[in-house]
Amino acid sequence: MSAVRANIANQLKSVVARWAGPPSMDELNGVLRLLCKWRGYALAETFFRHHGTIIYSGPFQGMDYVRSATEGALVPRLLGTYESELHPHLAAFARAGLDCVIDVGCAEGYYAVGLARQMPGVTVHAHDIDAKARTSCAELAAKNGVAERVVIGGEFQPEDFERFAGRRALVMVDTEGAELDILQPDRAPALSGMRIIVETHDGLRPGALATLTRRFEATHHIVRVDQAGKVFDAPAWLNGLGHLDQLLAVWEWRSFPTPWLVMTPKNA
Repeated sequence: MSAVRANIANQLKSVVARWAGPPSMDELNGVLRLLCKWRGYALAETFFRHHGTIIYSGPFQGMDYVRSATEGALVPRLLGTYESELHPHLAAFARAGLDCVIDVGCAEGYYAVGLARQMPGVTVHAHDIDAKARTSCAELAAKNGVAERVVIGGEFQPEDFERFAGRRALVMVDTEGAELDILQPDRAPALSGMRIIVETHDGLRPGALATLTRRFEATHHIVRVDQAGKVFDAPAWLNGLGHLDQLLAVWEWRSFPTPWLVMTPKNA
């Protein structure tokens, strides 16, 4: 933790040294985010002292997770509040008798391994373009005893969906804007029969949400899901901290709104 603190301090010094005058709102926002992330690392260390790496609550409760995420905020995943807006939709899809999940942008495997544990009869095909993420996902699957049902792969092209044509598949896509490149039903007709959860990133690809809605509105019932405040049964140690720490513990590090589209085939 001391190394993280030193790294954050050096970043702050570097940023402040470049200020020729009063900082802009964007510059102050950058410093605030940096400090909040540092506090997030401190909260993660506190979590580990109380629970180790076992996820505390939510649909993946009991999963043995990681001490360092390949991308994004760690503490909300450990607490089980991460993207909790999707929990009821994941539960509904789990009851739909799926036989496979296609997770594009799997990172270290939060969803790939979590869904493999949640749905024992399902094979998860976990894809990421980052080699470190693929290695971490494989390690997480092995640690949780589901390695035989988590198939790791690299870059996923639209045509690859055709390999799953006719399957009862759930597609999950979180690729920081590349969702527009991956979810192309004109190149992947099999998508018309698949359940889909996609995180949209208009801040990185303007118009992503509207474009994906247009692409799938003829074949799917579409529900837009927005981020919301977190309400959960927090552990006693977190309830004993200040309100700012409680807020930062569930902060997911988003720089702009990233609503999801939850899409169910009309022919399901």
